[in-house]
Amino acid sequence: MDIDELKKHLKNKKIKELKEENNYDFSKILSRFLIVVILTLTTLIVLRSNSKLKTSFYKNVLEKNITFAKINKVFKNKFGSPIPFSDKLEKEELKTVFNEKLKYNSKSKYLDGVKLKVDNNYLVPNLEDGVVVFIGKKDNYGNTVIVEGVDGVDVWYGNVKNTSLKPYDYVKKGSLIGETVNNNLYLIYKKDGKVLNYEDYL
Repeated sequence: MDIDELKKHLKNKKIKELKEENNYDFSKILSRFLIVVILTLTTLIVLRSNSKLKTSFYKNVLEKNITFAKINKVFKNKFGSPIPFSDKLEKEELKTVFNEKLKYNSKSKYLDGVKLKVDNNYLVPNLEDGVVVFIGKKDNYGNTVIVEGVDGVDVWYGNVKNTSLKPYDYVKKGSLIGETVNNNLYLIYKKDGKVLNYEDYL
């Protein structure tokens, strides 16, 4: 086999590998999509045919605090990421730019939570893996980001600005929430609508 034939052989082999890789990715995406469609349709059919179950479903899912973070974690463990090609990105071992622990100078009770004295324009790290369930203004806390943790605990980050997060983003522990407006950071811990003692978490 001469050099030209060898180059052609290697090129064909590479094209074949790329085709197989793309087919694999497409089949994975399609299977995840079909699983979601089947689960949704099954749920709708069962709820439509059973009024008692429908009432129970609305009570437990819509009226109570459903843990989206836990559902997301289970889905990821069983089926992989719902975002196409994210598995490939993880394999490439992309490094996290920001991965910090919470640092503060002092703490004091503040309304339902705690007020932490931090550096001016402090970059606020996320305290637990979870899903962003709220971004907006809260009375006495200013601009607030609420993350529902995989343990079911909602953490409120008050007095923050310049967040690049959006509702329903999945955020890892140590990732950036935003920066404080001044040198105050307000934290509240809640579970099922009940305020928890911040001392147990700091």
